[in-house]
This record gives sequence, C-alpha cells and structure tokens, in this order.
Amino acid sequence: MAESPGHARQARHSHEVRREEILQAVIDVCSVEGIGKLSVSNVTSRVGCARSLFYHYFPSKEVALESALDYTIDAFIARLRSWNEGRTFGDIEGALDGISHLLKTLVLEMPGISGSITEGGDAVLYTTFVNRVAERCARYICESTVVDFARYHEVLIDNVYETFYVLISGLILYIRSHKDVPEPVIKDIIACTLHIEGYTKKYKDRRPEH
Repeated sequence: MAESPGHARQARHSHEVRREEILQAVIDVCSVEGIGKLSVSNVTSRVGCARSLFYHYFPSKEVALESALDYTIDAFIARLRSWNEGRTFGDIEGALDGISHLLKTLVLEMPGISGSITEGGDAVLYTTFVNRVAERCARYICESTVVDFARYHEVLIDNVYETFYVLISGLILYIRSHKDVPEPVIKDIIACTLHIEGYTKKYKDRRPEH
C-alpha cells in the first residue's frame, strides 16, 4: 500500500525535528563546555537518544560541527534579512546606523557556537566560521540591498561582492578584538569603504553630484 501524502509529510517533519534537536545539542555542548568537549556521547546524552540515531543524521562529530556552524550562520542571515526588510526607503544614513548596530550586536552578543570558537582558541575553525559568515552575508547583500540601491544611485565600487566580503570579515575580526569600538566608527568604516559616506550628515560635502 502506498504511503499517504499526510503520513509522508509527518515523517519528514519528525525527521527534521529530530535532526534539529541533535544539532541544537551540538551547539549547547560547544557553548557550555567548549568545542574541545564535543563528543557523540555528550550530544546523545543531552538529546536522550542512541548513538546510532546520531550517526543516522551525521556520519561523525566533525560533520555535525560543520552543520552546527551553518545553523548558526543561518541565524546571522535571518537577522540580516530582518534589517534589510525593515529599512526605510531612501534613508541611507538610517540603514547605515541600523547595520552598524546589528553587526556589533551579532559579533559580541549573539549566543551559541560562535563565542565558544573564539574562547576555545581554535584559529583555523574560527577563520572558517568568519569566512562562511562573510561569504553568505556578502552574497545576500549583493542580491538584495545593493540591487535596491542601484535602482536609484550609482554604485561607486568595483568588485562589489569581493568588497563586501572583505569588509564584513574585517569588521568581524576587528570588533572581536576591539569590543569597545563605537558604532559610529563602524558606520564610518562601512560608508567610506562603499563610497556612500556622502549620503550621511557627517560627510554631506562628499555627496555625489546628480
């Protein structure tokens, strides 16, 4: 007898929920105990499942950690999407204020696996994490915010994706090592790098001529 569509959807939902529970347990272990304490046993104990179920979803703890990194980055992108969708049309300075605050908040305050990577001193893993964040954020901004901007203003930078990638990765590393950096400084760095500082009150004399 063929499986009903409703039963198939329920099974798929159950599969996704169980996988997410395991993924969240990976994040919790890393956040609370540190990445060095990550083990299949620690994860399965938190979830209350057999090791065989863990291996059903993830062939190794390393693969699970990679998936946890992507899961955390998804949360970064969700916050970035909310900022982009909440922008006021034509208010470039307001958008700069918003993204400067968001970026500092994400780097310093967002819970989860990102903080444990830094505290654990795993430079290779942290570099990989920053690169992934920069890549996905840069692609999202290029496909959304930049497209909107280009409808009404000239984009004054070449290699747009690459510029955003370097800007985002650099700011993440800078904010991590300079936690007290004021948001207006972050705003200036973003605006000047993208050559849109002329749309702010501080640098209004640099506004491009129409």
